[in-house]
Amino acid sequence: MITTASPFLVVEDVEASIQYYQSLFGGEVKILNEHQGVLRHAELHIGSSLLHFSSTYGGHVSKGHHIKVILNIDSEADMRRIYDTLVADNGQATVPLQDTFFGALHGEVTDAINGINWVMNHFRQQP
Repeated sequence: MITTASPFLVVEDVEASIQYYQSLFGGEVKILNEHQGVLRHAELHIGSSLLHFSSTYGGHVSKGHHIKVILNIDSEADMRRIYDTLVADNGQATVPLQDTFFGALHGEVTDAINGINWVMNHFRQQP
């Protein structure tokens, strides 16, 4: 089952974006990845909602591809089913399913219907 679905915004400057939107909307910032003093990935929690902000990580993101939807899925079987179905329905796997340094099974697929990039995470239980 999907537990959350949130906008995943790819921006040139995560820190400036977070500061700007926090000044506009309020909320609390949760830093997810900072490397050598550069904020790479963070969340802005606004009430019961959140916005994910991610750096381009040195890549170029064309207009229309800078907004994604991130899904947190509580079942690995459900995540694999959703991922595999999107790929089987002529979607493009942009990130293959893989275990990550942040403790999740992660994958990304752009669907064939609308070109929406779905970012999926299943956080494994920590020992």
